[in-house]
Amino acid sequence: MRADIEQAVALLRRGDQAALEQALGLLQNTVFSFSMRVCGQREDAEDTMQEVLLKSVPYLPKFDSPKALIVWLYKVAKNRCLMSRRKSKFAPARELSLEELMPDRRELEQLSADGRINPEAYAIHSEKASRLREAIQRLPAQYRMVLVLRDMEGLTDDEVAEITGLRPGTVRVRLHRARLFVRKELMSAWKPRQGKPSAVISSAEAPRPARCKEMFAELSNYLDDQLDDSLCGELEKHIDGCGPCKVFLATLEATIEQCRKAPAECPTSKGATRLRKELVRNYKRAVATLAAHS
Repeated sequence: MRADIEQAVALLRRGDQAALEQALGLLQNTVFSFSMRVCGQREDAEDTMQEVLLKSVPYLPKFDSPKALIVWLYKVAKNRCLMSRRKSKFAPARELSLEELMPDRRELEQLSADGRINPEAYAIHSEKASRLREAIQRLPAQYRMVLVLRDMEGLTDDEVAEITGLRPGTVRVRLHRARLFVRKELMSAWKPRQGKPSAVISSAEAPRPARCKEMFAELSNYLDDQLDDSLCGELEKHIDGCGPCKVFLATLEATIEQCRKAPAECPTSKGATRLRKELVRNYKRAVATLAAHS
């Protein structure tokens, strides 16, 4: 649950002018940030923020649960984002297979030969090249939505399932594949240190062991503490004895961390201020109407 939504609900309950403006400002930032991450275009995000909040504000006095509000807001914003078609196009609607997202033996062994991945250097490289945003925009829309809601907006699996209409198990599958896709995109530009090739690279074209493939499928569940103790212990034992899997896990974990730490963008101050004044007026009218019928 986003803390700013809880704060917004508490401010709305106060009802004074300053609290209303602050609450609506928080909601503006939330909707805009989400829309930017999904749409990728500021114009679309601005339009979405305005349309969603103007549509939502008459209903805000009825919400006393932050969870109910956040699910409702994201549902409305999600539908509006999926209709946006300005300069950018959503990636083609296609299914991502686990096989295509896993690294080949050459990549893993080259990384192993290079030594342990430095997550900080990896993060700085990704940020400087604006790789993260570009990678997310290349995700098919159905995967991008899940990744943004779960890893960037900080919602739970159950909240994402309710917003998207997916089963929780489907949310987990799409989340894992979206993470793998972004990781692969970021790693495509990662240049290991040049050095003497490792002896194991001579077998680079050998297929991935079946056991490694089984482990790859469970890594998001492992990182999110969603494996039972038995399977968790089995996976850790495998990773401890498998250098390539250890490197892969480090890069996946660093990718997820980048998504979670990605800064939220804010709407332009002039447009946001003008919209907020209109929202305050509409909210007061909604409160008065609700009181008259109670």
